[in-house]
Amino acid sequence: MSKLFSPFKLRGVEFKNRIFVAPMCQYSAQDGIASAWHLVHLGGRAVGGAGMVMVEATAVVAEGRISPYDLGIWSDRHAEALAPIAHFIRQQGAVPAIQLAHAGRKASTDAPWLSRSALKPEQGGWQVLAPSAISFSADSPMPRELAGEELDGIVKSFADAARRALQAGFEAAEIHMAHGYLLHQFLSPLTNRRADAYGGSLENRARLPLQVARAVRAVWPRELPLFVRISATDWVEGGWDLPQSLELCRWLKEIGIDLIDCSTGGLVSDARIPVAPGFQTPFATAIRQEVGIAVGAVGLITAAVQAEQIVATGLADVVLLARELLRDPYWPLHAAHTLGVDVPWPQQYQRAKPA
Repeated sequence: MSKLFSPFKLRGVEFKNRIFVAPMCQYSAQDGIASAWHLVHLGGRAVGGAGMVMVEATAVVAEGRISPYDLGIWSDRHAEALAPIAHFIRQQGAVPAIQLAHAGRKASTDAPWLSRSALKPEQGGWQVLAPSAISFSADSPMPRELAGEELDGIVKSFADAARRALQAGFEAAEIHMAHGYLLHQFLSPLTNRRADAYGGSLENRARLPLQVARAVRAVWPRELPLFVRISATDWVEGGWDLPQSLELCRWLKEIGIDLIDCSTGGLVSDARIPVAPGFQTPFATAIRQEVGIAVGAVGLITAAVQAEQIVATGLADVVLLARELLRDPYWPLHAAHTLGVDVPWPQQYQRAKPA
């Protein structure tokens, strides 16, 4: 029996296995609208046997995009373009999911295969926003500090995006509080130097992320699961760390968040991260054990036996794969064969199924 290929249920949604496609930016949208590329890219991973396929960081407002080429969901037109993708993913037996995001001070950058550098307004960029006027790096633009009265609008934009995601047919949603984007910027003392009710203590720094979580949970149906992705540590002394993550996750659990998607880093440009196979899994394990909430492990999970060991030994409830699924969209089908598990293949591909 394989734990990796056993069903996993959250609220009223059952995932056929514990292999989830992590959100991966494709930099292939125009004005935030999903294209044929997104249908083929995401649909291919659903055909490949994953239990859940999550759409990339999808901006809740135009200025929340990482680049001008990112997906958005700030209008009904955006939701309409995403609906066929959610439908196709579901047709293949996978759960369609979407990550809702705001990039904050890390917005307005070029696509990675172009320059990855910050874009000026005359290059198609825009003024970036943050909890405090602290730039990401020496080469990054200075963000404008968000005024207190603007924060209600941020909360509303996430809630509105969740409503549109529901309209589009998604059955799971994830709030992005990781990788140095806006909500992570509010959480970390390295990027949040505010003197109002949204800065200072952990409770204050977590205020906006928790308000967003409450607002999204209020509009997301009770029978559908809601995830949060966090960076469990900034990998920098004096920054966000595991003890603060544990407290945040306790609060998120009380709100009704169902799973913590546990990543790390991304807040500052010079962090020294000890990258190695499964290097982030211990953070997921600590949250699972200390908080009693479902967790997903992510980060250099590449082998079937490795993924099986993570879920079979209780280190995490699910694994989220990213680059390995870019290399091999059919990794779940191949992993099942490696583990000796007989899973159904798409009818169109049956003649290629290993004996």
